[in-house]
Amino acid sequence: MDAIFDFFKEFWNQIVVLISSVNNPIIDLLDILIVTFIIYKLIIFMRNTRAEQLMKGIFVFILAYAVAQLFNLRAVIWIMSLVYINAIVVLVVLFQPELRSVLERLGRSSLKNIGKTLSAADSSEGAVDMIDSVCDACGAMQKKKVGALIVLERKTMLDEIADTGTVVAAKSSKDLICNVFFPKSPLHDGAVIIRDNKLYAAACILPLTQNKSVDSVLGTRHRAAIGVSEISDAIVVVVSEETGTISVATNGIIQRNFTAQTLKEFLVNALIGSTEPEPEQKGFLKILKRKGAKKDEKD
Repeated sequence: MDAIFDFFKEFWNQIVVLISSVNNPIIDLLDILIVTFIIYKLIIFMRNTRAEQLMKGIFVFILAYAVAQLFNLRAVIWIMSLVYINAIVVLVVLFQPELRSVLERLGRSSLKNIGKTLSAADSSEGAVDMIDSVCDACGAMQKKKVGALIVLERKTMLDEIADTGTVVAAKSSKDLICNVFFPKSPLHDGAVIIRDNKLYAAACILPLTQNKSVDSVLGTRHRAAIGVSEISDAIVVVVSEETGTISVATNGIIQRNFTAQTLKEFLVNALIGSTEPEPEQKGFLKILKRKGAKKDEKD
């Protein structure tokens, strides 16, 4: 039995040596495709988590190290060398939540689902309807003083935050949002995440801001809104349960005293772009435009 096992083992080793020694274009192509797939999945992984911001920080660190080498800053080089020596451990610590999430996802997925994209492609279709539903719901909750916390994703995906809640993946509507934040609803305690113009998840737990300069009047809901806006480019809408005030947090800064109409204007400008009419042309361009219009009328 051992002789048979040794025979097949030696046979396999000979095949491996033969394949590796031959300059086979198919093997080279397969190698390139595998590396491309790995790089692609790494990019998707960074887009779906906060790893993108961490990678930017690492790039700044590498740039600073290059500058220190250029100007021979010995003390700075020595300190950075200590970090560089333990880079693997540092990266594991920094990306621990993201790495754990990826490994758990791979463990739950079948082989046919591993290659699927983790998120839908960015699309602006239905953005106007989504904004209308959010603003109408906030206006209704403002009148009734119902607390709400709505996170509108942009480029930075928040999968690790969405995993703390319940996936809904339903079309965003005024009634749905109001029902989620109804005080007796099982999903009212937490935030909802709007992704691809749909209500993706509810009852999500957001990180609180560590900024000590935040107004003490603001409660946990507002601090959570500021916190998630600090680690992502999301727009976070808050409706105060105590006063009914509508606030918006972006880039770690919160703005207050919105109405349903001013909130709509803000979201349209931020998510879709300015919808203001084109300014009237003056001078020579205006004359040309009028001549062109008259010519069209004659035709």
